[in-house]
Amino acid sequence: MRVEIWSDIACPWCYIGKARFEKGLAAFAHRDDVEVVHRSFELDPNRAKGDREPVLKMLAEKYGRTLAEARAMEAHVASNAHSEGLGYRTEGRDHGNTFDIHRLLHLAKDRGHQNELLDLAYRANFAEERSVFDSETLVTLGVEAGLDETEVRAVLADASAYADAVREDEREAAELGANGVPFFVLDRRYGISGGQPAEVFTQALEQAWQGRVLQPVGGDAEVCGPDGSCEVPQA
Repeated sequence: MRVEIWSDIACPWCYIGKARFEKGLAAFAHRDDVEVVHRSFELDPNRAKGDREPVLKMLAEKYGRTLAEARAMEAHVASNAHSEGLGYRTEGRDHGNTFDIHRLLHLAKDRGHQNELLDLAYRANFAEERSVFDSETLVTLGVEAGLDETEVRAVLADASAYADAVREDEREAAELGANGVPFFVLDRRYGISGGQPAEVFTQALEQAWQGRVLQPVGGDAEVCGPDGSCEVPQA
């Protein structure tokens, strides 16, 4: 079974939702038969590269709140993150364009290190004093995830590298009706929106698994085997 997860590094509920999904997956009996694929979704695609601003300022302006109210919003998210064992800084983080990060995540997918890079990028953005909107930070994260530094630098230097892959992910998200993230799709048949509790993910996995297993109907009857032999009813 395949689970596709649309998310953005700038999205705190994606950070939290990933942790909750992984807990839900760990409680699923058929977890070893589940392939997880992470897909791209930009929350602020029109922001120019290099245009960065403090998260609190961005939240206040976006939602028409005061800075004090924005701090309260961040405190609420931080409480949820901490309950999942995740680090979360409510002050000093910045916000910017995530297109380069998504391009690098596609490189990591091709090299078998996507999950490692995703975890490192989330941690750097939400819990550490490292800006994921800085190219040198992305190079460092890529190398930490197991990627070749020269290849990472080449992708970041070429704005067209993996750009089509990012846009294709976003096109598919729109076709599936995803207008926010995180968005989880199970076998292209079941959709889950938001950072749900772990048990919700477990239940959804179980439902999706049952939906893909052929359920026997009726009793035993004569069959033909792969060698061409067929059971012949006795007269």
